[in-house]
Amino acid sequence: MLANRNRAQKGDSVVVIGLGRFGGAVAESLIRLGHEVLGIDETYDRVQEWSGLLTHVVQADTTSIDTLRELGVAEFKRAVVGIGNNIEASVLTVLALEELGVKDIWAKAMTAKHGRILERTGAHHVIFPEATMGARVAHLVTGRMIDFIELDDGYAIAKTRTPAAFAGKTIAEAALRSKHGVTVVGIKRPKAEVIHAKLETVLAADDLLIVSGSTLEVERFAALG
Repeated sequence: MLANRNRAQKGDSVVVIGLGRFGGAVAESLIRLGHEVLGIDETYDRVQEWSGLLTHVVQADTTSIDTLRELGVAEFKRAVVGIGNNIEASVLTVLALEELGVKDIWAKAMTAKHGRILERTGAHHVIFPEATMGARVAHLVTGRMIDFIELDDGYAIAKTRTPAAFAGKTIAEAALRSKHGVTVVGIKRPKAEVIHAKLETVLAADDLLIVSGSTLEVERFAALG
């Protein structure tokens, strides 16, 4: 077992199991956001790689409920299972976490079938990172959007160019919400910080608009450009 930094306050920390590309990125982001992270991986090299970055790092077999109990995982409220290629280990790990009573379990799935098994086993949230990234790239590759994030409930946030028809109009005059179903959350102008959008804000041709709304409406709005 390798550990560093101060002892985590387990009730307010996160367990990340599987420190590959997905799990590692989640763990790194949690640390950057100020959370303490217990990282667990069965691979010695990955444990070595992350030992200087996470609050605690452990090499262990997470399919064993006894091992997880010894590590104090039952005291954590949240866990992320980033195991992908080894579906059996992924499912058994989620099952062990569920049996330990972890209240909020997030798990990576490789396929829809894998995801259904994880849900039935005890995962509260199932993530399909490859599918999510594929959808994001599909939206970006057309050049109509600068960035795109779709949430689980059919809601999306995107950064897109100001459609030519709206340049020189205020947000109120463009009636983006009533006619196009999108809300302008913010505006990024060249060499300037993002500004808060107001009804009286005049849209410029080189503005990048951060808009939100249903996925379909956001896609339609971006297509206007």
